[in-house]
Amino acid sequence: MQYREIGKTGKQAGIIGLGCEQLDRRPYAQVEETVHAALDCGVNLFEVFMPGLEVRTNIAKALGTRRRDVMVQGHIGSTDIREQYDISRDLPTAKRYFEEMLRLFGGYVDFGMMFFIDSEKDYKEVFETGFADYVLRLKEQGDIGHIGFSSHNPETAMRVIKTGLPELMMFSINLAFDLYPAKDNVLDELHKGLDAAAFRGIDPKRAELYKLCEQSGVGITVMKPFGAGKLLSPEHTPFENPLTVPQCLHYALTRPAVASVLPGCETAAEMVDVMRYFDASDEERDYTPVLGTLRNDFAGQCVYCSHCLPCPADIDIATVNKYLDIARLDVDNVSPSVRSHYASLESAGSDCIGCGSCEERCPFGVRVIENMAEAASIFEKR
Repeated sequence: MQYREIGKTGKQAGIIGLGCEQLDRRPYAQVEETVHAALDCGVNLFEVFMPGLEVRTNIAKALGTRRRDVMVQGHIGSTDIREQYDISRDLPTAKRYFEEMLRLFGGYVDFGMMFFIDSEKDYKEVFETGFADYVLRLKEQGDIGHIGFSSHNPETAMRVIKTGLPELMMFSINLAFDLYPAKDNVLDELHKGLDAAAFRGIDPKRAELYKLCEQSGVGITVMKPFGAGKLLSPEHTPFENPLTVPQCLHYALTRPAVASVLPGCETAAEMVDVMRYFDASDEERDYTPVLGTLRNDFAGQCVYCSHCLPCPADIDIATVNKYLDIARLDVDNVSPSVRSHYASLESAGSDCIGCGSCEERCPFGVRVIENMAEAASIFEKR
């Protein structure tokens, strides 16, 4: 397992975690086997949005004494009134469900997630009522370690981040979703069937969201990395060929601010299969062949694929481009954390010798030499 910092929380998560949704309504033996397989693989982040008492109890029981070795994302506002998943901003109801979760997981949840903030209505029900105040009190009381939220809408998510309250965002990230315009509801599109005809290149709003998270020190955990399995399916993929598990994971892990991807594994065998990502070669992880038919939409945009390497000056070009894209959001107010990350690079933009070998290899026509000079001017000026 490899580990990454979760924004500015001071916590580190394995880059692959476990989304536990598929363990709902499964026998305890299956839950235990899957959770133990995850633990044995080094997984230390468990996503538990499900409101049902049985599945929560089973996961907590399976973790047992190893609960203290892992982090849990628990959601505030997730309910199952009438035995169906639902969202409730009614404080007494939300408190009842979350306090039950606290009891099951040892009186503490590492990340208290404000559940499903997608629309204007969702935003108002969280931030213009006492809901957000309740979440803040949970942190002040030590019931949760950090405040997060989940969303599928980049514009609403940016608005939430700009309140300054969240330290973590769980967001649906995969190649297909990132190609849809921000105005489209990706969950609706997922249910209807992903349509490649709607793709317009990496949506700038979604790209801006990821950069804003990096700039603000808000970590991202990823849901729906496989698009509910549709990206892996020859029948349902919107692309010419289905993606593979390593390609989907690698795409998500190369987005700015992403700390961990949370695939939903139903069995121990699925958990072990996902971990084959670490044995996959660079070629097997490479998702850019899928973009090839959409090349014009990606012209000039760095997608952090590292096809530009090797660099004779040993510059990690994709990482420099990533920090540059974040800085471009507000050049006069680049966050100290982004500057610090740039400063820690062994080779910087100023080390570029202008040989052009990277630009010859880039599949998307990125003007790398210009970008290296711009990065140096922003991050290395005295």
